[in-house]
Amino acid sequence: MKRAILVVVVLAAAAAVVWAVRGKGDGEALKYRLVTVERGDVESVVSSTGSLEPVTTVRVGTQVSGIVDQIYVDFNDPVRAGQVIARIDTTLLANAVAAAEAQRERSEAELRQAEREHARLSALFREGMVAESEYNAAQYALDVARAAVHADRVSLTRAEQNLSYAIITAPISGTVVSRAVDRGQTVQASFSAPELFLIAGDLQQMQILAAVDESDVGQIREGQTVRFTVQAYPDATFSGTVRQLRLQGATTENVVSYTAVIDVANPDRRLLPGMTATVDFLVETATGALHVPNAALRFRPDQSVMQAALARARAGREPQRGSGDTSRPPSPRGGGGGAANGGGAANGDGGAGSRERGMLWIVGPDGALDVIMVQTGISDGTNTVVSGRDLAEGQQVVAGIASSSTAEAAASPFQQQRQQPGPPRPGGF
Repeated sequence: MKRAILVVVVLAAAAAVVWAVRGKGDGEALKYRLVTVERGDVESVVSSTGSLEPVTTVRVGTQVSGIVDQIYVDFNDPVRAGQVIARIDTTLLANAVAAAEAQRERSEAELRQAEREHARLSALFREGMVAESEYNAAQYALDVARAAVHADRVSLTRAEQNLSYAIITAPISGTVVSRAVDRGQTVQASFSAPELFLIAGDLQQMQILAAVDESDVGQIREGQTVRFTVQAYPDATFSGTVRQLRLQGATTENVVSYTAVIDVANPDRRLLPGMTATVDFLVETATGALHVPNAALRFRPDQSVMQAALARARAGREPQRGSGDTSRPPSPRGGGGGAANGGGAANGDGGAGSRERGMLWIVGPDGALDVIMVQTGISDGTNTVVSGRDLAEGQQVVAGIASSSTAEAAASPFQQQRQQPGPPRPGGF
């Protein structure tokens, strides 16, 4: 009797465990996170950063040394070409001009004396009253006097030019960006011209010098449209055009980059020199194309579910017996054209040159997953253009698993990588 009671208790406990396990399994049925196939514009971009700079920048210096006597402009002041912006003390320079003038007058007087002496000896030499050596000496003295006059005239011109250099003028019309000297400061121009001012040209036209990584430089071309933002105006988006891609590369920490010069219109002068710009080069655009989030293309179910879906897909494309149709079998879900359903871009920019095969998963009426083979186009990093025969706008596709913690753990991308070596080869569904 005791043995019979023990058997009954064990069977009851086993039945309770089975019921509990089944009940728990039914309550934790997998739930999928769905996303919608939408139609819209997708842009493929190359991102970079750069700095805003004036198109023309001139560093104004001085060719003479001295004390800065007057400064007529300050930071941010507009200037015109030829406008006097500073003056260096001219005392020593004016004295140098006076000394050069006196030396020139002396050399001219000596020249006149040499000419008179040469004329007198020439007359006597023709009459044979002086020796030829005396005549030659007079001719030499005349030549030396003429050379001395020419040299002194050059020295006077140089002194006058140095005096004019004491007046600093603006070489271009623009805005004073920087002022490096103050009144009373001594500048020394012995070896190089010291910088006094930095003048930027028309700030209504600026440029961005953007560093483009060598892996992306092949997608950059002259005339390409560019969008960029600056931190000063986070809600504003500005546009520009690539004017030049410089051939000289720069290596920073073993990374090679090239400089792209971007023309930017700045009519309201909101953009200032030195601002950091976050740049997007528009490489390719798909207008009015079907697209899905990238997570939907990355999703892969369990191996058994995938094999069952692919088996149904293979069975669906086999011709029906007795139909007499031995032509090319229809593709079960996608596998080909997207033009009929708007899978490509309305403007022809759907990234056809870089299309690859991909998989999208849908939930069938019976709750089982079914596969749609699609072709992928360009991507903006978040969404990817897709096209497929059985793909339509508004269709729900699986992007992940959203249920209990156990199911979410099973849907971990690291565990999926262990379970699934990768998507099937194109045409192998």
